[in-house]
Amino acid sequence: MNPDVAKPAAGGGGVAVLALQGDFEAHRRALEEAGVESFEAKRPRDLDRADGLVIPGGESTTLWKFFEAEPWEEAFRAFAASGRPVLGTCAGAIVLAREVSNPAQRGLGLIDVSIERNAYGRQLDSFVSEVAAPALGGPLPAVFIRAPRIRKTGEGVEVLGRHGEEPVLVRQGNVVAATFHPELTPDRRLHRLLFGELARRQKRSA
Repeated sequence: MNPDVAKPAAGGGGVAVLALQGDFEAHRRALEEAGVESFEAKRPRDLDRADGLVIPGGESTTLWKFFEAEPWEEAFRAFAASGRPVLGTCAGAIVLAREVSNPAQRGLGLIDVSIERNAYGRQLDSFVSEVAAPALGGPLPAVFIRAPRIRKTGEGVEVLGRHGEEPVLVRQGNVVAATFHPELTPDRRLHRLLFGELARRQKRSA
């Protein structure tokens, strides 16, 4: 294994928020409000000490340029395989997907969905709405910014939230993908759902 790649089943340092590009600071604030410690991940080896991982929104094409410059892809695969929780939002969801269209682009294939980029239109077509999320206790406020659409889900994918009839929040094992920006609302249920056990563990060890 490349020495600059995260080793499986490490952890102990909080949630790594990928800080290459995008709204990583908003996710760090959301995690803090959810009672979860976090840090910025700027190199693949930073994932060694992480208990969880957030791949934030931004621009998926730009993110892949960063990924190709260092062994990020191997690091992400090793991290997900270790069973530690992973959350991808908007561009992060695109990165995690098995298949990407409009235009076609690589995906990590860490969640079995087909996703269409910029499917709602341009920046001006961004909107705020509610997501039906019974798994989280009821409607969830959501900010959609140049959002992708999930066009197909595999058999092992659980739909946690829908906007109308469309899945917008999905989970497969320890990997969760949201086509919206939960970090831009005051609601912290999604961060607590995925990383709440880490917060409780951190509190006990404090």
